[in-house]
Amino acid sequence: MKLIIGLITVTASIIVGYLMAQGKLSVLFQPAEFVIIGGAAIGAFVVANPGHVIKRVASGLPLLLKGSPYNKAAYMELLALMYELFTRARKEGLMALEPHVEDPENSDLFAKYPTVHKNEQVREFIADYLRMIVGGNMNAFEMENLMDVELEAHEKEATKPGQAVTTMGDGLPGFGIVAAVLGVIITMGYIDAGPEMLGHKIAAALVGTFLGILLAYGYVGPIGHALTEQAEEEGQFLQCAKMCILSTLNGYGPQVAVEFGRKAIAHTHRPGFVELEEHLRGEGG
Repeated sequence: MKLIIGLITVTASIIVGYLMAQGKLSVLFQPAEFVIIGGAAIGAFVVANPGHVIKRVASGLPLLLKGSPYNKAAYMELLALMYELFTRARKEGLMALEPHVEDPENSDLFAKYPTVHKNEQVREFIADYLRMIVGGNMNAFEMENLMDVELEAHEKEATKPGQAVTTMGDGLPGFGIVAAVLGVIITMGYIDAGPEMLGHKIAAALVGTFLGILLAYGYVGPIGHALTEQAEEEGQFLQCAKMCILSTLNGYGPQVAVEFGRKAIAHTHRPGFVELEEHLRGEGG
């Protein structure tokens, strides 16, 4: 919804301001300019990026329309899952977690928390490290180093789609100039035409520059930034899970372990201590 509101605001502001200056909308409708700029930008995007990045851009755009899934409710759900896992391990032993971490997709415990359960990246991250704890072959220092390596690799991979779209946006003003130059070349072929024809051709050429700049800074650039923010939010979600897992590995009880995780959450989404405690009680913790 935020994305739609922003794009509508950009479009409406341009159109209303143009009309207030007594501009004619028909002049801005130049299909050839759209084909040159859009086609060249998309072609360059395809050339510059591997297939998996292009696929992630395509899958990430619909998520922007839905809004970020990593809100306070999602963090509460994550902390409740971690609390239940740690509580069960403390009461029944680490081996009680084995069926859940070996097959988290079909785990009834993970299924109780749909936001985490549906997110394959987060679900597998939790299961992988809890599996190592159940195996008992790693200490906290080794596991933290391994987590940091994985999170760094995840950040590089997850931010590539946003960077790719941002780079495409950076090239749009240049493609706008290309369209404008081509328009000038066409105009030169009508040098003997009347002032009205020349004016129309020059206006069409200038629309290319206008469109390149508008698309770059009003649409594509902000979308690229939003995709990057989306990836960073997932990284912060994984950081919260990391803190919980490391805390329980260091011997802290379930309540303290999730408190470590709560402290890793940004203030905009962080639940209060009492709020989280009441939520855990409500979940049967």
